[in-house]
Amino acid sequence: MKKSAFTLGLLFATAAASQDPLALTLQDALERARAASPRLARLDALRRSAAADERHARAAQRPDLDVSGSYTRLSDVPELSIPQPDGTQRVIFPNIPDNYAARLSFAVPLYAGGRLSAAAGAAGQRHEAARLDVEAGVRDLELEVTHAYWNLVVADESRNVLAAAIDSFDAHLEDARNRRRFGVAAASDVLAIEVERDRAELRRLEAERARGVAEADLERLLDLPASTAVVPAEDPADAGDALGELDALVTRALERRPELAALQARVAAAEAAVAVESAARKPQVRAAAGIDMAQPNRRILPPEDELEDSWDVSVSVTYNLFDGGKRAAAVARAGAQAEAARQSLVELERAVRLEVTARRLEVETARAGIAVAEKAVLSADENQRVTGERYREGLVPSSERLDAATARLRAGLDLTRARVALRQALAGLERAVGAPWP
Repeated sequence: MKKSAFTLGLLFATAAASQDPLALTLQDALERARAASPRLARLDALRRSAAADERHARAAQRPDLDVSGSYTRLSDVPELSIPQPDGTQRVIFPNIPDNYAARLSFAVPLYAGGRLSAAAGAAGQRHEAARLDVEAGVRDLELEVTHAYWNLVVADESRNVLAAAIDSFDAHLEDARNRRRFGVAAASDVLAIEVERDRAELRRLEAERARGVAEADLERLLDLPASTAVVPAEDPADAGDALGELDALVTRALERRPELAALQARVAAAEAAVAVESAARKPQVRAAAGIDMAQPNRRILPPEDELEDSWDVSVSVTYNLFDGGKRAAAVARAGAQAEAARQSLVELERAVRLEVTARRLEVETARAGIAVAEKAVLSADENQRVTGERYREGLVPSSERLDAATARLRAGLDLTRARVALRQALAGLERAVGAPWP
């Protein structure tokens, strides 16, 4: 067992030595993740699409100016002519095989019952919602990176604590073997120490595996090469103290959470969609004008093989008298969708209140856990010191010294986990609130 554990540990050490370490603070990791995230790139592409939709909807309120041109080759036909009193022939319908035409047209909506402005408003709200989705995606990514970063820290710290414990077990084991040779210690004492030492080595290897997983997770989030050895440069013991009252945190979350703001924008867009459908009940008025240049110009009789111009101006009014209930159904559908969006907003607000409450309780629990773990470490240090002195004086058996060393190992690991749990709980509370607190 010890040989295989040593071999696996050697593989970890060799792999780590072959890589160039990359020291990263949490802020460095967050900046790299923001720049490399395909999730944020996808959300930003959706935001740009929503922005284009808004521009399209607003452009519908502006005039349209079109220009067109054409050339048509016609087959030869007999000319139509009328005899004149003087004996000549007047051509009424000449044979003109080459036909050229160009038109410049202008159209503008005069009245749409508010449909165009409502559609532009709805598109603007959807654009705002897409922008807030990007912000929410950034916050989610930051929380994910923070958890991965602190998972790497706890794996590193656990590995260090276990390495120190193994050194302590090795010293104790050497002493127990020496005592065994002189008949002072029993074989069971040596075996008990070997077992605890092997358990610590196994836990160290588990910490190495956990570190490898956390490092691979960071490499994925930061788009780093798989061979990158990440070295966290943050101390888990450095955590802020200020939290704020629960009511103040809930109020701040309701004001700053991008998901809430995005859903509020979607509610506004859904309400604007109701106005768009309702506007179909009103008349639609449109004005248009155009200039034609044609050779021949068929609006001028008799046609001649010359370039002539003509123009037109029109105002059209459209009013739907009966549509079989389609308009009323569309309004009802839009209203129901708006109501569904409003209820989703109410549900999300309640979920945010619960999330903030839960995250704040997690922080308080994590801080209490640190206080308990720190006292446990002090107690374990003192117990290990006293037990070691009494063991060297022959006043306590080896098993008691072994128990003290094992208790110190557990206390050290608990303190490391408690400190990292606090940092992760603080990150979760910050995400729940929607913004860092002072």
